[in-house]
Amino acid sequence: MRIRNLAVLSAILAVAGLWTMPPIQAQADTTAAAAATTTPAQVVDQLLSMVEGELVPLVEAMPADKFNFAPTKGDFKGVRTFGQQVQHVIVANYSMFGAAASIQPPDRQTFKNMKTKEQLVQGLKDSFAFGHRAIATLTPQNAMEAVKPVDGITTRGGIMAFAIIHMNDHFGQLVEYLRMNGIVPPSSRPMGK
Repeated sequence: MRIRNLAVLSAILAVAGLWTMPPIQAQADTTAAAAATTTPAQVVDQLLSMVEGELVPLVEAMPADKFNFAPTKGDFKGVRTFGQQVQHVIVANYSMFGAAASIQPPDRQTFKNMKTKEQLVQGLKDSFAFGHRAIATLTPQNAMEAVKPVDGITTRGGIMAFAIIHMNDHFGQLVEYLRMNGIVPPSSRPMGK
């Protein structure tokens, strides 16, 4: 737990540092005025887009008949199936981004009824759209504002950063589920394949 808290704190400080520093760009003509226009919302939204660009194709790559797959060789008793992992990410996205932005997410039962690949892929895409909408509410003035804690994280920006860390954790787990089924994750494939 202590290592996890340090990892979360490091990520939050890194994100906080990103929006207080000018963006690093290869172009030599970056001006101070352009750097000053970078907002917390832009930084966090860019990070969410990066996760979205890897997680959605990964979920789409799993065949529909494998959404009930869960590892069994080894100590895997009680682990979530592939579909349950995706469902968990959907619920967490709505919960965390909703809490951070003070936006009421849809009823959890909506997500618990999602079982098919089609429903879960669409639900995941919708949860990312909700995340982008929530991130748009983040400003330099409210980013470090205290809200109801989520897993011990108490600020709007911190919870949004934690939501992205959480998705990355499940991305890694889902990569293994694909590989256990002989599928190379899209993000690991050579370009164009």
